[in-house]
Amino acid sequence: MTPQTLLTALLPLMADLAQDLPEAERYRRLLEALRVLLPCDATALLRLDGEWLVPLAVNGLSRDTMGRRFRVAEHPRFAQLLAAPGPVRFAADGGLPDPFDGLVEGVQGHLPVHDCMGCALQVDGRPWGLVTLDALELGRFSRVALTTLQAFASLAAASVAVATRMHGLAAEAEGERQRADIYATQATGSRGGPRQLIGHGAAHKRLLQEIALAGPTDLCVLVQGETGTGKELVAQALHAASPRARKPMVSINCAALPDSLVESELFGHVRGAFTGAVGERRGKFELADGGTLFLDEVAELPLPVQAKLLRVLQSGQLQRLGSDREHRVDVRLIAATNRDLAREVREGRMRADFYHRLSVYPLQVPPLRVRGRDVLPIGGFFLEEARSRMGLGGVRLDASAQAALLAYGWPGNVRELEHLLGRSVVKALGRHAQRPRILTLSAEDLDLGNAGAATSASAPATEPAVPASHLGLRDAVDQLERRMVLDALAQHGQQWAPAARALRIDPANLARMARRLGIARAPS
Repeated sequence: MTPQTLLTALLPLMADLAQDLPEAERYRRLLEALRVLLPCDATALLRLDGEWLVPLAVNGLSRDTMGRRFRVAEHPRFAQLLAAPGPVRFAADGGLPDPFDGLVEGVQGHLPVHDCMGCALQVDGRPWGLVTLDALELGRFSRVALTTLQAFASLAAASVAVATRMHGLAAEAEGERQRADIYATQATGSRGGPRQLIGHGAAHKRLLQEIALAGPTDLCVLVQGETGTGKELVAQALHAASPRARKPMVSINCAALPDSLVESELFGHVRGAFTGAVGERRGKFELADGGTLFLDEVAELPLPVQAKLLRVLQSGQLQRLGSDREHRVDVRLIAATNRDLAREVREGRMRADFYHRLSVYPLQVPPLRVRGRDVLPIGGFFLEEARSRMGLGGVRLDASAQAALLAYGWPGNVRELEHLLGRSVVKALGRHAQRPRILTLSAEDLDLGNAGAATSASAPATEPAVPASHLGLRDAVDQLERRMVLDALAQHGQQWAPAARALRIDPANLARMARRLGIARAPS
């Protein structure tokens, strides 16, 4: 390629430098221009986030790649690119595993011997990320290609730097690093990537817009959504987007607390306040002072505690259990529930004034079934976790598996997807006599037919069901919950702990649900 041809190919990107483009569109154009300059079968742009590389745009790779998070230490090619002063072309017989093995579109199984190269992008003298290229034809790239890639990398880095200054992405990146710290400590193990809100569809974009609006305020946010939709991740994103991001975010699961300890957990206690109170203890409100308190399953709070919480939220003052001394706190409250709180108020299980104080800014988290093709990048995140955990070279979905994931209704939402993929990887491995280099999951491995049957419990003979058409929405939901609880108890010999595990809820939450549904617990 002559200098004149190179300049002509790069002119559109140079023009983009002066435009205020959406981030995703800017990166898409970068990769399109790269494939014009250096024809290849797949290319990717990845941003460095601590010890992880996060895909921002891909071309020629499977859709689930966008949800994956690559730990640099586990991928020697990525580590070599980040450490190199310029572009690197990998030797075909070098033996280093390719991070995109199994992810290039049109390739069944692992990648054949092919041409691969990449380059680090430097912004303000520091590694910002990587651009990579894969060509299935051996010898596609040459020394000239390295020079061309270097020129492209310089322009791409300039484009990223301009975008950073135009959109204030430096501050956003800092917020994302803080979120990564939160997610890494609260939501993942040591080998899992940072748990993040992943998606590209319209429903996901609307959720991000709501977070961007509500996050920077001090308004109390009520995060509503079905079980397993990721309400806690939304709460973490709200905290990270707020001026309180550098202060602590303290979480408490209201359903997991015995009624006798709720007040102590929230407000603290002094020595001798109750049997077993051998010392003074600060509650969650004081621990979250200056930051955010997240109340998960807030509908499970007893009515007397709701009244005391309301006073703290209105005045910022609390008393530790057993003390008359006032403590002042400055806390932003985020609450989450999968229940219809307005219905809870009408039926006397929640105070109206407490409900209105919680729902200053209601925010609905969409269920997975309405998020369309987002199921694939979200699934890609969990597959990369499973790959790392199982020490595999790669895990991929074939066309039948992708179609099955897109067609399924996901009653358990993202949590169900996580457990299904983890289970499917283990089962698929068990069907191989020798450990495969690339594990390919098919629709048969996912076994979504049985998964669907497991989530629709049939009513026992002693509990005839009323047709749903004769019931209101809440009554129909209560009937379904009652049938599922009774079935789980019957299948586990009336043992409550195994039944709770089967239903994927906390034992304390199951006990509260059973009381609400009128299911008596047998004496132990």
